[in-house]
Amino acid sequence: MLRTPWIAERAARQAAAGSDVMTQLHFARRGEVTPEMEYVARREGLEGEAIRAEVAAGRMIIPANIRHPELEPMAIGVASRCKINANIGNSSLASDRRTELDKLHVAVHYGADTVMDLSTGGDIPAIREAILRASPVPIGTVPIYEAMTKVRRTRDLTRALLLETIEGQAEQGVDYMTIHAGILREYLPLTANRITGIVSRGGALLAEWMVENRAENPLYECFDDICKIFRRYDVSFSLGDSLRPGSLHDASDAAQFAELKTLGELTRRAWEHEAQVMIEGPGHIPMDQIQMQVEKEVELCAGAPFYTLGPLVTDFAPGYDHITSAIGAAMIGWHGAAMLCYVTPKEHLGLPNAEDVKQGLIAYRIAAHAADIARHRPGARDRDDALSRARKRFDWREQFALALDPETARALHDESLPQEGYKEARFCSMCGPQHCSMGHSSVDEFVEATRS
Repeated sequence: MLRTPWIAERAARQAAAGSDVMTQLHFARRGEVTPEMEYVARREGLEGEAIRAEVAAGRMIIPANIRHPELEPMAIGVASRCKINANIGNSSLASDRRTELDKLHVAVHYGADTVMDLSTGGDIPAIREAILRASPVPIGTVPIYEAMTKVRRTRDLTRALLLETIEGQAEQGVDYMTIHAGILREYLPLTANRITGIVSRGGALLAEWMVENRAENPLYECFDDICKIFRRYDVSFSLGDSLRPGSLHDASDAAQFAELKTLGELTRRAWEHEAQVMIEGPGHIPMDQIQMQVEKEVELCAGAPFYTLGPLVTDFAPGYDHITSAIGAAMIGWHGAAMLCYVTPKEHLGLPNAEDVKQGLIAYRIAAHAADIARHRPGARDRDDALSRARKRFDWREQFALALDPETARALHDESLPQEGYKEARFCSMCGPQHCSMGHSSVDEFVEATRS
């Protein structure tokens, strides 16, 4: 496997030096360009030193657990391409290991840069093991979900159980974990005037635990212990936004920003342990508040990569939330979000199947690509321009080859003109042979005509 010798060599060096720190942040701060950084640099079209500098500054992470050698390293940061995460995972009511592996295959095939296993039922460790061993992309989890399966009531969760679950997942090879350490007991009253309250599953569980036990968030209380686990395996923090808005009405309220301020404080604590960090973001946000959300995250969290769910820019379209959220995702990617968590058509309605995963990823690849073009990333528009040239030449086969989803593009063309001979035609079924604008126009002829 690609990373096996890299990991072994670094581990031997660290052991000889009496250190257990294995994070990319640690090596970046020492001035070392690791093989993972070099690999990322080639993928991004950047220099290895540029990647090292971004990782050292905390503006970029390379989620790559030393127990996940199957991984092909990638980066999440504002200096790299805008990335996409796909959520999979079974529930206590539906799905199994085979189904989740099928979803993983679809997710990677259609361009997911990372995948989160959000399983909440069944044999969660076995499902996660199968996903990790089959995945060339980083795998994320929310460890409180598994921890909850080990207790009868929410209030029975303990710090020891949470830490045991987190360490077990780290040892298995999980690359990043959502840790809901920013929701504090004093913030709960700030949600009183919300329509949708606390929509984060992990956040709601911790809120219930704090109320019933009259105690502070256990993940906040044992945060330094979590950092010590993460630095040994190089697990990246995805600091969870427990108080993210679940409706436009609740966007940008005191609860959301109180937690975000705490996430900034936790980011700095994690960096003291040389653990990598990204920050999770909303949620449901009107378009006019999107730029402000990014600016506030950069300010409060010292530029740590922003990883956002959507955001959905309207609440009235259940069944089409892959579209309502892709609009917000493109905008927030343009303004500086580093990774976009996809939303499927099943959002708010049910457990996504493989087709839902595909539809969510298609929508988000469009959003992320649009964001990269708007940010003028080198080469981002090359494929667009090549497809436009093929369109001008009526080169249908080249158009299909360059399309985001070639099968769908070809099927839609062939629906009305299925014969192979029409692949050579200088028209489609929309305008026919007589009325295609590009068939009647030649830029060269127009230029020549204006000169004469």
